[in-house]
Amino acid sequence: MTHVDTRHAIHPDHARAMDTATLRQHFLAEGLFAEGEVRLVYTHYDRFVVGGAVPAGGSLVLDKIEETKTPSFLDRREMGIVNIGGPGRIEAAGEGWDMNSGDVLYLGMGAGAVTFSGEGRFYITSAPAHRALPHRLVTVEEAKKVEMGATETSNKRVIKQFIHPLVMESCQLVLGYTSLQEGSVWNTIPSHVHDRRMEAYLYHGMAPDSRVLHLMGEPTETRHIFVSNEQAVLSPPWSIHSGAGIGEYTFIWAMSGDNVDYTDMDFIQPKDML
Repeated sequence: MTHVDTRHAIHPDHARAMDTATLRQHFLAEGLFAEGEVRLVYTHYDRFVVGGAVPAGGSLVLDKIEETKTPSFLDRREMGIVNIGGPGRIEAAGEGWDMNSGDVLYLGMGAGAVTFSGEGRFYITSAPAHRALPHRLVTVEEAKKVEMGATETSNKRVIKQFIHPLVMESCQLVLGYTSLQEGSVWNTIPSHVHDRRMEAYLYHGMAPDSRVLHLMGEPTETRHIFVSNEQAVLSPPWSIHSGAGIGEYTFIWAMSGDNVDYTDMDFIQPKDML
């Protein structure tokens, strides 16, 4: 029921020479959501993990995986889970939480085995933790909402912050999601890098034939990956990240690294990118 794919860290000099297939092999996570399975991608970027769990009306358990060499996955980790599907439930540490679409659950270090059930499609993110913090369900209504961008620059969007210092405390995991307003396509312009943290994006809410053109790479060595619904992109600390999509979409951003300062970004203006 549990499958883990390991991704090693890539030096930017190596990335410059990659063709399209190799870029996708290293930086794109496909097939995360399979009915009756937990699928994880274990990265060597800050030991970050992304994945999906689809109980499809039954139940799935995430406990021990070989990659962490710990008795249970969360023995030395924290976790953020976003429900992008129907009503679902998560149980851990003797507690249970009912989750609607868009809700986010934080599980602190030492929560033990995690059980997923119901009709939810659960997006999993996890980072190493140095202390145990309280578990918390953050509903869509409880998230901090920030409106950014403008119609004339095609990037008017709403950012919802969940695992974020302005909402709750975590060790190093920061998570939220951004939804584009009607007529807007660009999710992050100007682009930015932050060498202090890695980041992962999950794109969802897209029509089957739609795609997002995800930009990555060094500012003067940009590359692109076409991303479809419910696929994730791993963004190394040295890489920019911006994207433009066809039609409506939402992307879930999650970060881990040296700090939890969401505003810690080194912006790259479009005129400085190649």
